[in-house]
Amino acid sequence: MKKKLLASLLVVGLLTSFTQVADAAGSTHTIQKGETLSSISDQYAIPAAAIKRSNNLSSDYVIAGDKLDIPASVSQDEKALLARLIHAEAKGESYAGKVAVGTVVLNRVDSSEYPDSVNDVIYERSASGHYAFSPVLDGSISNKADSESVRAAEEALQFRGQGQNSLYFYNPDTATSTWVSTREQTIVIGNHVFAK
Repeated sequence: MKKKLLASLLVVGLLTSFTQVADAAGSTHTIQKGETLSSISDQYAIPAAAIKRSNNLSSDYVIAGDKLDIPASVSQDEKALLARLIHAEAKGESYAGKVAVGTVVLNRVDSSEYPDSVNDVIYERSASGHYAFSPVLDGSISNKADSESVRAAEEALQFRGQGQNSLYFYNPDTATSTWVSTREQTIVIGNHVFAK
């Protein structure tokens, strides 16, 4: 009898875990009595700042019964892809510049203007068929990321939802589009201008 009860509890626990992971893929969470933004953040393994940003919250205060949009979680494969993009886009830039490039991708994932996953943001094409990121076009996205780019991707994920809300970055010396220079500049790090 104890074995059956233990097995049942294990199955329920696994189903709950799988449900939370599945729900974390861009879902809605109804706040339960006693929950806090921190406990919801822990439940979905999404930084509280990302949840706040996705819901335009100015404080950590949440109300039972209200609904929160939960940003999409990031898989291990997507973390590796993000690190490769950082490596390709920000090679030779400072560590802060690498983190900022990763943050732009995550800001796009959390924005209603862009796709809801790291993979889809990185491989997104414009209406004219151009890729958003040049390493996808030139194939350097396939190159292995160095350890600093892997750390930068992890840090960008840890601080997801914080920062300047940048959705774009470009090198003014090499950029071919003049449109991006019309966007509101948020910060300059190394050779990259970040904008929203």
